[in-house]
Amino acid sequence: MYDTFDEENYEPVERLNKSQQKREIKELHELAVKLSKLDILPLERMQLPPELFKALVDVQSMKHGAAKRQFKFIVKLLRQNDTESLVETIAGLEAKKEEEDKNFHRIERWRERLMTDGQTAITEFMALYPHADAGQIRQLVRNASRELQAGKPPKSHRSLFRLLRETISTE
Repeated sequence: MYDTFDEENYEPVERLNKSQQKREIKELHELAVKLSKLDILPLERMQLPPELFKALVDVQSMKHGAAKRQFKFIVKLLRQNDTESLVETIAGLEAKKEEEDKNFHRIERWRERLMTDGQTAITEFMALYPHADAGQIRQLVRNASRELQAGKPPKSHRSLFRLLRETISTE
């Protein structure tokens, strides 16, 4: 930061240097992009100023140059408001999405293991989740294998995924 002189009040004024201003604008631009990718309902829950909300909704339908100009406008609006709560909210939403992705991949791994390892994987799964219905899992694995070999649509494969998701989420 460096000092300049305010001629009206004859007092020194502290300003950010240009590099710091650019870093802050870049951070606000990244925040604006993250906010613009959200659906309308989460944006409404954030209780944004009306002008900022409208700008974020509008930018979702814009392309190229118009979107670039709109993001500059959104950054301007963000500079006028407190963004700490928005950053925290976005971080919370990203953490929630990351947790959902991890759960999804864990269920996918179990389904693939059940399909390839058969009874061994079912025994291990039942040891971890004793409340699961072993008979239904065996039947779905068997049906999914048949569907896969016959080249039919993966109806049982999807049903197995749903059953595993329900079983793991009730843990």
